[in-house]
Amino acid sequence: MKAFVVEKYGRDGLRATDVREPTVGDGDVLVRVSAASINPLDKMVRNGEFKRLLKYRLPFVLGHDVAGIVTQVGSAVRDLTVGDEVYARPRDLRIGGFAEFIAIDQDDVAPKPQSLTPREAAAVPLVALAAWQILVDRAHVMPGQKVLIHAGAGGLGSTAIQLAKHLGATVATTTNTRTEKLVRSLGADIVVDYTKEDFSKVLSGYDLVLDSLGGANLEKSLTVLKPGGLAIGVAGPPDAGFARQLDAPSFMGMAMNALSRKVRKQAKALGVRYEFFFMQASGAQLRELGALYDSGRLRPVIDRTFPFDQTLEAMAYVEQGRTTAGKVVISMAPGSD
Repeated sequence: MKAFVVEKYGRDGLRATDVREPTVGDGDVLVRVSAASINPLDKMVRNGEFKRLLKYRLPFVLGHDVAGIVTQVGSAVRDLTVGDEVYARPRDLRIGGFAEFIAIDQDDVAPKPQSLTPREAAAVPLVALAAWQILVDRAHVMPGQKVLIHAGAGGLGSTAIQLAKHLGATVATTTNTRTEKLVRSLGADIVVDYTKEDFSKVLSGYDLVLDSLGGANLEKSLTVLKPGGLAIGVAGPPDAGFARQLDAPSFMGMAMNALSRKVRKQAKALGVRYEFFFMQASGAQLRELGALYDSGRLRPVIDRTFPFDQTLEAMAYVEQGRTTAGKVVISMAPGSD
């Protein structure tokens, strides 16, 4: 089958090639890919940024999001059958959405939301799971709380705004002038145009900040939290909790804590907290999220669709910052939009 494979770590390490069709284990489903989507994590994994923690064996197929049709099921699979339309964020070390077929653990797969096309469904899994795990599982967002979501027009931001509103929060976001109307349509109550204003000068008293930018933006985010508030970063720096999540050796946890010492010290001085977040695959949560998409509570935001044979061009498009809003999708169907 055709696939886009990381042959070596680095910017030029991904290329198109022919590989064997995946082997299907007892608990796996084989999915013929209809569409996939690109996430910042694809670039990070391709570049080897997590190679000490995520021990991929080169070469491996890239791609963390997929929608498609089940063509084969393992002997232990009970809830999925051949012909089912599904979507998934395959677990770490078993990714591979940039291919014609992928074998996925049944626990990571869910039926595709009926209201979404395969292209729309492919844009959903990673960002929807991340939003759910941050807002529901980690932060326990409640009605009436105040949540700041940075980069509200991005794939994660646009999803998190909608979910936070569904949970009853008052939502502020940062974006630019071109996408202010979009983020308001997604439910943002307060929009700060970062090209005109410094969010840290106009916002205060927030229960939660979701930061996808890191660096100085994260440090400023700590100052808008109320005492006891929580800043969750998806761009880093990592902490010991990340190492524990990946079952890494204890010395890696110490190294992660060293990387985040500065921001954790700043947070403590302000009476607030900082935690790093790295999402986990979950078919069960995708089922819950699917119901929210089908009910209209959530909707995907897609910037552009590329044909499968232009996956490298799609990656470059995202890396060059040409995305206006939402996700970039790769489609197996002829044509693009």
